[in-house]
Formats: sequence, structure tokens, C-alpha cells
Amino acid sequence: MADLEEHFDDANPWNLVKDYMEKGTILPVKVEGIVNGGAIAMVEGLRGFIPASKLSLSYIEDLETYLLKDIEVRVIDVNQAENRLVLSAREILKEKAKKEMEEKIANVKVGTVMEGKVESLQNYGAFVRLEDGLSGLVHVSQISQKRVKSPKDVLNVGDEVKVKVIGIKDGKISLSMKALEEVVRDEPEEKVVIPKSESIGTSLGDLFKNIKL
Repeated sequence: MADLEEHFDDANPWNLVKDYMEKGTILPVKVEGIVNGGAIAMVEGLRGFIPASKLSLSYIEDLETYLLKDIEVRVIDVNQAENRLVLSAREILKEKAKKEMEEKIANVKVGTVMEGKVESLQNYGAFVRLEDGLSGLVHVSQISQKRVKSPKDVLNVGDEVKVKVIGIKDGKISLSMKALEEVVRDEPEEKVVIPKSESIGTSLGDLFKNIKL
């Protein structure tokens, strides 16, 4: 009899969804309805509510665009007495986005020169948006060879800049504009060649002797 009761309990959809919540099970569902403040999807025959804030990582202008859409959710709240089943897609999307970002960062090599756009300015540096949705920090000390008091003195949000990757640590990309200035400075420049005989003993007096004061 006990075995029969246990089997019956396991078959209870409320027990199943509670188990899904405890295990963090990812469930593929179809959005079957749009209601005020969210969407409806069925799980084990139960009507689950997905709040609008839990449907996506960003604000959804028109919830109707989610109607009949296949998405993945987790159970985040179960209350049989109140007939409440709350689902969320947000955490799954967050984890996927984090994993994708980690993979992109893993492909970035120190020493790579990239182009980007200044997306924000802080007292300690400038955040630059790079390709593939990556972002990195140019510390104030890495903006220029000249001393920069504040990034706002030399940069504006929206500026297109060329940067060099100088470090990657804990998923954060460190960039430098100064390093590229140094590369440019090290390149050979066209110089006026002074014959050796004329260059020997050049003094301030020699330089000014032909100038009439």
C-alpha cells in the first residue's frame, strides 16, 4: 500500500513540478497565452505563469511577440494550496549569455589590436565596446603617454578608438591606447640626413650664425 501511495504521490503534477524546482530542471515549453504582466505555459498539465520580467534579459515592448514561441524555463515558485506555479526563462538566458561571453573572452589574445567605441567614462578609465559584444577597460594610465588627469579631458562617449589588449583576468579585458602610441613612436621616421662633416661640432652658435637678429 505504501508503494502505491508513493507512486500516486510521484504522479501528482504538483509533486513533479516541485521536484523540477528543487533540481533546477530545464523545461522546454510553448507560450500558450499572454496575460496582464506575463505569459502562460503548461507544465505537467498545470498552468504556469511567466512574469514579463522573467521572459527575457531585456525589456519586452510587446509581449504578444512571445505567443506560441518555444522557450526554456525553470520552475521558481510552487504553491499547490494557492494553485500557483511560477516559471522563469531569465536565469537560463543569463547562464547561456555568461557562457557565450566566457567563450568569446577565451578567444581573445593578449597583444591583439582592436577597434572599438567608447561606451562610458569613469574617473579611473574608459570602457570600450569591442567586436562580438565584448567590453574592456582602458585605465586612465593607459590612455596616453602624456599624463591624463581625467579620461573626460581627452575622450568622449562614442569616440572610435584603436586599442591593444594588454591583459585578461577574471573575465575582464584590460586595454591600452598608450601601447599603440609607443608602437607608432618606435617606427622609423623620415629624417633629414646631415653630412658627417657638417654635424661634427654643431653648436648653438653655428645654428644661429645665418640668422640676422
